[in-house]
Amino acid sequence: MPERNLVQAINHALVVEMEADERVVVLGEDIGLNGGVFRVTEGLQQTFGPDRVVDTPLAESGIMGSAIGLAMAGMRPVPEIQFEGFMGPAYDQLVNHAARYRTRTRGAITIPLTVRVPVGGGIHAPELHSDSPEAIYAHHPGLKVVMPTTPYDAKGLLISAIRDPDPVVYFEPKRVYRSFKEEVPDESYEIPIGEAKVVSEGDDITVITWGAPVFQCLDAMDKLPEDLSVELIDLRTIFPIDIDTIAQSVEKTGRCVIVHEAPRTCGMGAEISSLIQERCFLHLEAPVQRVTGFDTVMPYYKLELEYLPESPRIEKGIRECVAY
Repeated sequence: MPERNLVQAINHALVVEMEADERVVVLGEDIGLNGGVFRVTEGLQQTFGPDRVVDTPLAESGIMGSAIGLAMAGMRPVPEIQFEGFMGPAYDQLVNHAARYRTRTRGAITIPLTVRVPVGGGIHAPELHSDSPEAIYAHHPGLKVVMPTTPYDAKGLLISAIRDPDPVVYFEPKRVYRSFKEEVPDESYEIPIGEAKVVSEGDDITVITWGAPVFQCLDAMDKLPEDLSVELIDLRTIFPIDIDTIAQSVEKTGRCVIVHEAPRTCGMGAEISSLIQERCFLHLEAPVQRVTGFDTVMPYYKLELEYLPESPRIEKGIRECVAY
């Protein structure tokens, strides 16, 4: 079985779906001839031609609006927004149109649209290139939001997203684009949207995260006492959230730490904490802890790692929760 990194797994998922379904088209800034700013779409235009791998003007609103029109006409477009900070101009089209069309037309028209967006910090990028806005889009009914961590999950989730009848925002944690490889099958497979993954099982405390922080959590766990049993959950889907997997784990461990790169206030950690309080209150042995980014603009790269929830802060949060 071939080994692929995250970039290669996403690229291969696009190849698989474009070969299987001629309705799948890819569009975005520099994605064709140049293969995208991270080379995720490299080789696709040479294989499928400029009519299915479309280099667009630098106009995110136009990219999203065109993709919505294609979806309404029966295509399955996969637009790329180069960085998460550039989602702003496309926000109106995505939230006020794509997310609402099923309801607006009483189900007569759906928008099978998958928006690929590199996301998160840790790569020394400039302003508007390192944010984690997943909570913003999870807040809007009509949108599904996913964020794979591993190459295997990335391929299966992207295939599921492309085949989904409704719009999916597919966030790609750029910090792990090329950080490691794992076995990814050549054949097509789906990972259902809405299912979290238990990365490691444990009995003493639950740690919930998604995207690049999964690896910071694993590093923090290596520094904990050997007799401390940690259950690590990779959410994978931000919305719809897999509260059943979360609740089952927290009811077992009685303690929980939530880790994410986004700012603390109104981040997904707050929503998850509230769901745990509603579902698991009588099982809790300590308040739910959050280890997150700060309520400030992501700093330039000199202070970037001070902002992100790196291993030492995660370890501290776990120890404090256990000691409560």
